[in-house]
Amino acid sequence: MPMKLPLGTSAATIRSAPLLLIDLDTEEGITGHSYLFCYLPAAAPAISALLGEIERAVKGERVAPAELWGKLARRFRLIGVQGIVRMAMSGFDIACWDALALAAGKPLAALLGGAPRRIRAYNSNGLGLMAPGAAADEAERLLEGGFRAVKLRLGHPTLRADLAAVRAVRKRLPDAVELMVDFNQALSVTEALERGRAIDSEGLAWIEEPIRHDDFRGCAELARELATPVQIGENFSLPEQMAEALAAKACDFVMPDLERIGGVTGWQRAAKIAAERKRPMSSHLFPETSAHLLAVTPTRHYLEYVDWASAILAEPLRIVDGEAVIPDRPGTGVAWNEDAVQRYRMV
Repeated sequence: MPMKLPLGTSAATIRSAPLLLIDLDTEEGITGHSYLFCYLPAAAPAISALLGEIERAVKGERVAPAELWGKLARRFRLIGVQGIVRMAMSGFDIACWDALALAAGKPLAALLGGAPRRIRAYNSNGLGLMAPGAAADEAERLLEGGFRAVKLRLGHPTLRADLAAVRAVRKRLPDAVELMVDFNQALSVTEALERGRAIDSEGLAWIEEPIRHDDFRGCAELARELATPVQIGENFSLPEQMAEALAAKACDFVMPDLERIGGVTGWQRAAKIAAERKRPMSSHLFPETSAHLLAVTPTRHYLEYVDWASAILAEPLRIVDGEAVIPDRPGTGVAWNEDAVQRYRMV
């Protein structure tokens, strides 16, 4: 999917989103839907092949996501439930939960014990590494839809450039709008301390992934030393790693990613951990399904909104006054616009 606004990060500039669409057909005629963000187009065939292995392993079984996850975890134990194996299992799990909610005639949020509601969101489309003036202009555009929070990517070659971008965007935004920043793991611990202290007085909502995502000792030092909250979690591999991070006091906030945390089944376990630790929990990508899950997350914080899949959805997620509106219809709300799917097919 071509992105309306290219996403310039410290690692790479992303101009299109390679999505792998999953249809889970059941014997009862219900089809569950989900999609994965593959990061690289070359990853899609590999994940698709693993989904074929999943199909062979579970075909004919009852749709019980937690039980199926356990069976598949045993099936893939020797290769490891990591990387694209975990992504394939997560996409399958999400489609299972969508099928269950469709069969029950309930929105996923209701099936999980909650109710459709509005979820506070921040706009994460675009606002990558760019000149200060351009960043300020783009930040203004991201307020369309009534957003009251936006995210800026940092990790410029110098601290001065990072500060200039933050100040230009902050100056242009209304005072009531929150500004998050994301370094995409660009810094060493020493650099993160220097830049974090420099931007501590800029009124930021959080500093996201300033250093390597799995350096929990370094993250704990940053969380301890910086006044601005430290946010990590999009790279948590299953709920067990999130528990390790929180035990290490590596962050103030967490933001699991559906295709890495283990789908809906993994998210529920992660939400329980966050509640026990009293940590605010946001989402990463996949806003359509994540909105339902945040509705039943005790410590819900923010929905990360991106519109990367909107063009191929029959009914894209609506944003009203900066909040995601969970649709009051069965399932997750994910269904395909088949004409658009054909138009954007990779294969």
